[in-house]
Amino acid sequence: MTSRNLQRAIYTGSAWVLALGVLGLCLWGGWRAVEAMPDHLKPWTPLALDHPISTVAARKLHGFRDDPEACHAALEQADVGFSILPERQAEGGCGWETAVRVTEAAAPYSAPQPITSRCAVAAGLHMWETQVLIPAAEEHFGTGIAEIIHYGTYACRPVYNRQGARLSEHALANAIDIAGFRLENGRTVTVLAGWNGRSDEQAFLREVRDGACGVFRAVLGPEYNQAHADHFHFDMGRWRMCR
Repeated sequence: MTSRNLQRAIYTGSAWVLALGVLGLCLWGGWRAVEAMPDHLKPWTPLALDHPISTVAARKLHGFRDDPEACHAALEQADVGFSILPERQAEGGCGWETAVRVTEAAAPYSAPQPITSRCAVAAGLHMWETQVLIPAAEEHFGTGIAEIIHYGTYACRPVYNRQGARLSEHALANAIDIAGFRLENGRTVTVLAGWNGRSDEQAFLREVRDGACGVFRAVLGPEYNQAHADHFHFDMGRWRMCR
């Protein structure tokens, strides 16, 4: 090898060593930056229900549909009272998997109770109750939530009860319809009367609706259609929607 070729080989080798060194530093710096992230922003860490609501948390919540053990662990860690229900199969494709019966929630529910739903819905409701609903009630009305008024979770029916339509998420215990709230000061705020009612009720209801959009896959209310004029629909189905 001539001296010129040798020199060229040395330069080339040095360049590769330098490039690999820079790449290694970048990878090391990137990993250190990822490791420094808060746990709730790391996609691989288990979800705790007191983690701030975020796209990462919402993705993990939806993942509970296929990981009931992780969902049960999250409910237990959050001190949610619940029991695990056996799988139920009903005629027409109705029924549920990975369902729980919530006996003690952060905010009590009206009859029909206790709440029966897929575990992912129960976990999402706890995040929404503690991080959205209760703080919103205290901000707008200076009081807490005495009761969540709801229309139920499980109902074996198609969408809008239309014959031939696809099954509702309610037919899979994967949704809840919420009609309003009784406050600890005795006041009742309903979706039907409050959505276009007093200014504080309008602000409160929009805040709890908007906050739910960060938790559930689909959130429907009065702005969606007339069928939802008197309630909010929350579900953990396949489609994302916030109306």
